[in-house]
Amino acid sequence: MQSEKPNRTDHYDLPKAYEFSEVEKRWYACWEEQKTFAATMQDGRESFSIVIPPPNVTGVLHIGHALNNTLQDILVRYHRMKGDNTLWVPGTDHAGIATQNVVERQLATEQQTRHDLGREKFIERVWQWREEKGGTIINQLKRIGASCDWDRERFTMDEGLSVAVREVFVRLYHEGLVYKGDYIVNWCPRCHTALADDEVEHDPTRGKLYHIRYPYADGSGYVVVATTRPETMLGDTAVAVHPDDERYSGLQDIGIALPLTGRTIPVVLDHHVQREFGTGALKVTPAHDRDDYEIGLRHDLERIKVMDDHGIMNEAAGEYAGLDRFACRKKIVSDLEEQGFLEKIEEYDHAVGKCYRCATVVEPTTSKQWFVSVRPLADKAVEAVRAGRIKIYPSNWYNTFYAWMDNIRDWCISRQIWWGHRIPAWTCGSCGQLVVAVEAPPVCDQCGSIDLVQENDVLDTWFSSALWPFSTLGWPQQTRELEIFYPTSVLITSFDILFFWVARMMMMGLHFMDEVPFRDVYLHALVRDKHGKKMSKSTGNVIDPLDTIEQYGTDAFRFTLTAFAAQGREIRMDEDRIEGYRHFINKLWNAARFAQMHIKECDPAITAVAESPADLPLPHRWILSRTNETVREVRRALDEYRFNDVASHIYQFIWHEYCDWYLEWIKADLYGDDAAARDSARGVMLQVLEVILKLLHPVAPFVTEEIWSVMPGERTSIMIESFPEENPAWRDQAAEASMELLMGVISTIRTIRSEADVHPTRLIEATLLCGDPDKRDLIGRFSGAIRAMVRAEQLHILDSGTVPDDAGHALFQDIEVFVPLKGLIDAAGEIAKLAKERGKLEKEMQRIEGKLRNEKFLSKAPADVVDKEKQKREELQVRLDKNAESTARIQKLL
Repeated sequence: MQSEKPNRTDHYDLPKAYEFSEVEKRWYACWEEQKTFAATMQDGRESFSIVIPPPNVTGVLHIGHALNNTLQDILVRYHRMKGDNTLWVPGTDHAGIATQNVVERQLATEQQTRHDLGREKFIERVWQWREEKGGTIINQLKRIGASCDWDRERFTMDEGLSVAVREVFVRLYHEGLVYKGDYIVNWCPRCHTALADDEVEHDPTRGKLYHIRYPYADGSGYVVVATTRPETMLGDTAVAVHPDDERYSGLQDIGIALPLTGRTIPVVLDHHVQREFGTGALKVTPAHDRDDYEIGLRHDLERIKVMDDHGIMNEAAGEYAGLDRFACRKKIVSDLEEQGFLEKIEEYDHAVGKCYRCATVVEPTTSKQWFVSVRPLADKAVEAVRAGRIKIYPSNWYNTFYAWMDNIRDWCISRQIWWGHRIPAWTCGSCGQLVVAVEAPPVCDQCGSIDLVQENDVLDTWFSSALWPFSTLGWPQQTRELEIFYPTSVLITSFDILFFWVARMMMMGLHFMDEVPFRDVYLHALVRDKHGKKMSKSTGNVIDPLDTIEQYGTDAFRFTLTAFAAQGREIRMDEDRIEGYRHFINKLWNAARFAQMHIKECDPAITAVAESPADLPLPHRWILSRTNETVREVRRALDEYRFNDVASHIYQFIWHEYCDWYLEWIKADLYGDDAAARDSARGVMLQVLEVILKLLHPVAPFVTEEIWSVMPGERTSIMIESFPEENPAWRDQAAEASMELLMGVISTIRTIRSEADVHPTRLIEATLLCGDPDKRDLIGRFSGAIRAMVRAEQLHILDSGTVPDDAGHALFQDIEVFVPLKGLIDAAGEIAKLAKERGKLEKEMQRIEGKLRNEKFLSKAPADVVDKEKQKREELQVRLDKNAESTARIQKLL
């Protein structure tokens, strides 16, 4: 597939500056036009597939999306270049509660509610919103370079997926794994729907613990119970105590006079009660507490609901009916105190459950809902993980996964909203028969009546998402895509939805496909700010991916995300690092410009010199060997999901080895008169640059494609070039050892120059004391190159000697290196400059020390501010120590 260079000529020279904005727009449009992202399905090839964690259709790109999709794209581009059949399925989630909330807010601006429209018209309105606004995040994913097969984009409410959802529900129902029943659920009074356990976020909250006296029914005493929700006492139907608690022996026969209600409730004996906690007596409200619900089942207690679905006290609350639950709490506490039933109130830290969508405090309540009986499904998933059929990265998540699966509860899958997959169940108005079917039944299969009414509830959003790996590939049809790409290769997602989504995909995939949905799961950390704080608009520390791309370019942003993505490590995003990696992209650009200057008129066949590296001079053999090692390390890191190591190996090789050392070393050949030496330098330089561009492409796709397109010869898109493989002929440990010695000597001399502040234009004289004849011979053969790179007019290589007092001195391996400094620097002037600098440093140190001795500052300043001052102190001390060392060294020259 030929990659065009829009509006360019074959002799296009890379401009001085890399204009990333123009390059990114041009190349992404070119890739889409040429269908380079399209999946291949050829026999005899390995397959690699990923299904995108579908972002909510309401969403906009945030830093977590950027990280997640960058890591996916790296793997997809890597495997596409390896020649695998590669598929990345994109799509969005219908996000039931979130999307309904968005459209309801839109209606509110028009002074309407969904009930004014009615269900059918409201659903039409949501679809209209989705057509107008739902593509936002898809377009934003394209901005970060995501190479999804966009022709295969799916939506969890599209027709194909809807068929799959109904099919799964019906099969589970007929297998006895879906049932409808009364149960205690998490209820959101704002969204008016039940929530699954993992849709409830528990926030640490400073609340109050109310200790209430519950009188014995015969007036002979009372027991104290404690609660954080005194309004629920109106629904109490028992007090529970431990069977072995002698304090309450005989109380079963007396009962409790429930305050404020006029009701008498029984005392039940239950092993669930902890005798050591509080008074050992527990108020039991089966309709409004999960543990109490279970106690109620064991003792056949009445369930009294005292609130409606809006969180308003109902008629069962007696005189408190009509009050909001929190207003009722205040009134109850006041009345208890007035009537002498309030023992005490304590401050109390506890976790309060809130709706994950709207942050409303969730109310446990009994309700008739649909459930999946998950234990049989969960057991299959656990077995698959234990057997190694699914691997989790990083491995520290295994124990968390097993613990959660061991304690999993049945999954409440019904939601009392309108937007979503409506439950495919119909009730016959004539005989009451429940009919569950994939398609709407024309008549009741029991009595033949046409009076059938469909369930109003919709399925939990996560129900359709749980089918994503196989439903997006065409199930329940047996498709070519399923045959080639299922199970998918890897799932990359944030650890916080391991149980929302990942575990459920395991359960559904194993049950319906009899195979795992993915081989590997890579869980990345959440992205925080550089101080480790959660990003939020309220604290003003949010890094917007699109703004960042506008400022630094997509490639620099992607490289930063990759560099931070270490397994099991918190990601602390720092804009300074993004700017640093922009400099890295520019470094590559400048290296490519330098290379193009020397190779643009060359036949690409000049790279053939690298096929016989043994005949090449040392620097060429060294860079080819280092290239080979880098290829090996990068491939291994990609295969093991060590993304940060991918970035580290590439960065080190490009910046330090290729640019700083190799290109500098071969300049003499490139500009020299020896044509053979010049051609060897050109050939190896081009060969290694091509490898570099291919290695870097999965991480930084735009700049690599742009540079690749202007290299000599006919060029296809780099995206479909072969990813570099190890070349055993390039491996040369002897060359690496020799170059390490030469570079070490050069670096040591440069360090002496730098620390002595010798002006860059001044020529020096350097002496090496080396007892090893082989090393002396090697250094001698390259003495000319060494002199040129350290700006030395003379380089003495001796087997022994003494170091003069007026010389800068350092040791590399067993080689002593010294540079006479007398006459090279103004010693008196340098000491004066150092003294002035020391005065400033000491003054700043006194200021910081004063702050850190100030108890008021330490107690009131935020922890990160205090830490910053401590870090400044450490940095100042390093500079002071360096100043003292430099002063002592230069004083010897006086």
